[in-house]
Amino acid sequence: MNLRRLLTCGFAMGVSTTLLLFTVHQSYVQNVSYTFNSWRRNDRFLANLHTNNTFRRKDEETFSTTCVPQKKFVFIRTHKTGTTTTINIFQRFAIHNKLKVLMPVGPGILSWPFPPEENEYVHTPDEKYDALMHHFVYNKTWLRSKFPPETKYISIIRQPFSHLKSQINYFHLPKALGIQHTKNPVKKFLKDPWRYRNGSETFFPHVNITWDGTRNPMTFDIGWPAERADDEEEARKYISQLDADFTLVMILEHLDESVVLLRRLMCWELRDVLFYSKSKNSRPYLYKTYVASAKELENHRSWSAVDYMLYNTFNNSLWRKINAQGPEFYDELKYFKRIKDDVSDFCMRTMKGQSEGKQTKVITASKWNPEFEVDKDYCWEITRAKAYDLDLEIRGRGYTKEEMRFSVMTLTFNYRLLHLGLPTFKNTGEASAAGIKGSLFRKRERHNTALG
Repeated sequence: MNLRRLLTCGFAMGVSTTLLLFTVHQSYVQNVSYTFNSWRRNDRFLANLHTNNTFRRKDEETFSTTCVPQKKFVFIRTHKTGTTTTINIFQRFAIHNKLKVLMPVGPGILSWPFPPEENEYVHTPDEKYDALMHHFVYNKTWLRSKFPPETKYISIIRQPFSHLKSQINYFHLPKALGIQHTKNPVKKFLKDPWRYRNGSETFFPHVNITWDGTRNPMTFDIGWPAERADDEEEARKYISQLDADFTLVMILEHLDESVVLLRRLMCWELRDVLFYSKSKNSRPYLYKTYVASAKELENHRSWSAVDYMLYNTFNNSLWRKINAQGPEFYDELKYFKRIKDDVSDFCMRTMKGQSEGKQTKVITASKWNPEFEVDKDYCWEITRAKAYDLDLEIRGRGYTKEEMRFSVMTLTFNYRLLHLGLPTFKNTGEASAAGIKGSLFRKRERHNTALG
């Protein structure tokens, strides 16, 4: 009897256990199905996340990444090399990633030619910074004291003869050289550059520094003194060290290639590095398209030998790094150019109110980017022709009257003062106190709001 009861109870428990397991299994299947369907419904959202996973869609290529975005960088903004365009990339990245930017107290450049003093830049509570992107002559020692070892260093330069033409025009050098009445001052100057050395070299009393607008000006911006123009062997060693220190020095003549490489080396996204291709920053002048003779180029290479050394080093470095990326780099380059032009066209129409009712443009996912949208806010940022506009976004407010007095006097404006027979000044406040104000400042603003 007891055995029969035991068997009966065992059978009942077995049936109950089976029913329970079946119920749990059905619930699990339903939950998996729900989760899977929810994931499918939200795959557009997930495609916008920066992730190590890979999401596949029938109508798009696969986007995946395993690298970590670099969020600590210094962009050395050199003069007349396309930095009005490229600084926009770094400002936008800083804004959208809420980076702590080492900013000047007043509007404009950070400093020239020495690092800023303690009262000339905005301090963070912990004295730690993520980024720097304003005009600043490269000073390795000072930068290493403000930024951590993992910081990436980036800059941009251009072909020296093209740079010379831009310099001569922008800084009104023909007058300083005594050749302002010549139809083609570049041709006149390159016939014998050494003849004009006294006019080309300019001494700035307020900082006790010599600057030369025609001889190695790009290398000056990256830390090589103008007085050492003839010390080519030491300059070669210095540039070699720069090549080791900098993650990337972009080349203006190969800007698209440089920016795609920037995206890859920094592990940023396509939306971060697109730039507006419709900008009209170029200034027309008679000798802009002048092609130098072989003799003139030979003279320029001898005269500005360190700048040519700098350019050749980093042009070679650019292509070496591109070749290391493999053949797929050129597929991305082609894609980048197409998207850049599409977005620039859309933003041009949007900012002119000609978008025909379309409020956003969707850039679908590809091998190199997740899907993202371009809207009016994105267009406003990418089309800014002045660094000042996005500086206000980074600061989160405007400038007080006192802060405006800390605006550093630019190289351009002090150069003009010298040739008017006036003293040079460190900042706007000092110049105003000395009576340099009014129409002269307004003329400066019209001429020099966006150094390039």
